[in-house]
Amino acid sequence: MTGTPKPAVCVLGTGLIGGSVLRAAAVAGYEAFGYNRSEVGAKAARLDGYDVISDVEAVLTRAADRDALVVIGVPMPAIDAVLSDVKTFAPDCVLTDVVSVKAPVAAAVQRHELGARYVGGHPMAGTSESGWAASSPDLFKNTAWAVSVDPGVHADPFRRVARLALDCGAVVVPVLAVEHDRAVARISHLPHVLAEALAIEGSNGGPLALGLAAGSFRDGTRVAATAPDLVRAICEPNAAALLDVLDDTLEVLTQARDSLRANGTIAELTEAGHDARNDYEDNERWVITDVRPGDHNWLTKLIDAGRSGGVLTTLDQAPGPG
Repeated sequence: MTGTPKPAVCVLGTGLIGGSVLRAAAVAGYEAFGYNRSEVGAKAARLDGYDVISDVEAVLTRAADRDALVVIGVPMPAIDAVLSDVKTFAPDCVLTDVVSVKAPVAAAVQRHELGARYVGGHPMAGTSESGWAASSPDLFKNTAWAVSVDPGVHADPFRRVARLALDCGAVVVPVLAVEHDRAVARISHLPHVLAEALAIEGSNGGPLALGLAAGSFRDGTRVAATAPDLVRAICEPNAAALLDVLDDTLEVLTQARDSLRANGTIAELTEAGHDARNDYEDNERWVITDVRPGDHNWLTKLIDAGRSGGVLTTLDQAPGPG
């Protein structure tokens, strides 16, 4: 490999997302190694040629020695335990995560006094499968990877986290933690809840209904195949935002039911839904080219850009000062 060597990456938790980060980082030329709590999972990764062990102290000691970027890839319920280990063995490493909520993780990071070098992250990718065997180095190709621009984020850690996301094939969406959580409640967590409900109602129709089910039912229930405990770990930490959007959705469905009962039509629902789907199809990202991490007011500029659909596709501009 020519040029400046890439920094090491240490992934804690090598399931679907963490494992895919490890694989993608290795393909991109990073020194990539990791930890998995289960020795069975760690062994599976080793059999595929990856450097993963089940000794968290050894892994984090190595991360501290290599000044690695530490990526937390465990579910939200395990965050505090992992942060405690990071605090003990690698407190000076740049820290990020790939958990599906950002504000609760950021709060936990602050409790463990690790905020100075933390930058939250969330790649918007996944499948209904889980575990190392489901991971892929191509999972993040052409996807969005949310990266925190909350007050207190420093330019150098931000660059390292954003660079990893870009090297994994994603584009970087700068976002505030609270705004991220409100957004994913609508486009990630609500679909999980609706998929579960749709699967239940389809199954309640018995063998005939399931025998007639085709593409719309299959696609609408795809994420209901996700392990229940994982769905809970994704959705429940974002309860406040998810409750708000569930209330909104129930109101939409109630109005549609009442219209069908009173007037025999769901025209308002179908027309609004069709328009909303077109909004999604027509939505276009635009590339942020005039903001450099470390420049004056760079966080505010990236916040505004991210809100309006801006993404970072490169960090090759001259670095900012800090």
